[in-house]
Order: sequence, then structure tokens, then C-alpha cells
Amino acid sequence: MNTAAAMSVTASANTFTRALSMEDVRERAPAVFASSPHARMSGRYTFIQTERVLSGLMQAGFVAVDARQARSRRGDVLHVRHLVRLRRQTETVEIDGSVPEVLFLNSHDGSSAYELRVGLFRFVCTNGLIVSTEMCPAIRVPHRRDVVDEAIAGAIQLSSRFDELGRAVERMQRRVLREEEQVSFAERALVLRFGGLEGAGLAPSAVLMPRRPEDAGNDLWRTFNRVQENVLRGGLSRRSSSGRLVRTRRIQSIKEDVRLNGALWDAATAIVA
Repeated sequence: MNTAAAMSVTASANTFTRALSMEDVRERAPAVFASSPHARMSGRYTFIQTERVLSGLMQAGFVAVDARQARSRRGDVLHVRHLVRLRRQTETVEIDGSVPEVLFLNSHDGSSAYELRVGLFRFVCTNGLIVSTEMCPAIRVPHRRDVVDEAIAGAIQLSSRFDELGRAVERMQRRVLREEEQVSFAERALVLRFGGLEGAGLAPSAVLMPRRPEDAGNDLWRTFNRVQENVLRGGLSRRSSSGRLVRTRRIQSIKEDVRLNGALWDAATAIVA
């Protein structure tokens, strides 16, 4: 498949049926609207409400399409890690049924700086991929100054690399994997998810199974998408350490979601490096 086929201008890339209002964001991620930092933060910490940064990004031409936050074990829902996915209001690039996004992460408890990353949203499975920092370095801004202008500049800088992202996908589409290469990639994914093959409790073939006809095929791009979805979404039967038959759990943690997505992206792109 050539680059023109992988990267095309389509109506779907500019249709924001999932666009969120600020009230939608508040419902999904109340930490975006925290009015003060966590009590344990020192005087060197500069508190900037995430809402201010998000409003600046929207004024710069980005649209919020998803928002979520980490669970709080102590009931503190306003200071935990949170993530907002954004798209350009007018997007000219669709990458094989996916639209590129900028991910905006933050917390108000000192667990993370403001961070911007590149992602992809696949329409066919409503699945969000996250590109590794090896290909598109994350932009991190510490809580020590007013970050609004820096966040806007960072988002624009990252979105300027969407064409490069399309070319990376096109290389994956052209690379046909032998059966043993697919198994090797699946084994790598299980190690990343469970820490080892023995602890996984399921065969590599389980994470290679397609959930829909569009993902059936031997090229690296479709193999990567099958494995990524199966590993992160869960729902697969496995043997626990005690021998019981259980279901793998969906990855809920934002931190773990970002880690696994980035590591899987690196594992895939290493094959075509």
C-alpha cells in the first residue's frame, strides 16, 4: 500500500461526533477543574488549572474528544492523574481508518508534569493507540511556571509530525510477517503485560486472534493492532497462578495504558527499522 492510500483526506477525519463540551469533560474527569493543588505540594509548585490549559488548546484549534482520570483510593478525585485526547478542529490526515490525536496528561498531586503525546484513534474498534516517545518525543513541562503558552506550542509542534506518523504506519502495512515473527511479537507483548510468558497463563495465539474481519491479515500493522487491543482490552481466558480459569482484565490505569501502548509501538516499529 502506498503512502497516499495510508494517508487520505476524508470527511470522517473532520467529523467530531464525539466532541466533548467542557461539561462533558467535567463529568468524565473532574480533576481537570481542580481549583488548588494537593495539600502536600511545596511552595515551589506552580498550580495552573488544567481547565486553563485545555481552554487555550481549544482556542488554538483543538477539540476535546475524550477525557478520563485515574481512580482515587482515598476519595480524592480532584488531584489524580487525568488525560484528555484532542484532535485538530480541521484535520487533513486520516491514517488507515484512524485519526491522529494529541494527548494531554496532568495531575495536581505531584505524580506527573504536564505532558503532551501523540496518539491515534481507530474508528473501526474505537480504540486509542499511543505512539511511543522513541518516535514522537513527549513534551513535558514541570509545574514551575505558567504552562499555557508552552502547552499550546507543544501541541502544535506534535501535530506537525502527523505526516511522519502516517509514513510509519505505511511501513508497517508493507511489512508482511512470517508466522514465527507474529508469534515472537505476541510473546513480547505478553512479557510486557504480565512480566513473563509463564505468568501470562495464555498462549501467544490468543492475543493474535482478530476481533473483527478488518484486523485479519499477516502485515505488521494489523498484527500490531490485534495484539494491542487484546492485551489492553482484556477479556481473554487464561490460567491464573493457582490454576483457575479467569479472564484477563482491561487496563484501566492511565500510567499503565501509556506504558504498554508506547512499548508495543516500539516493538512494532523495531521490526521495520
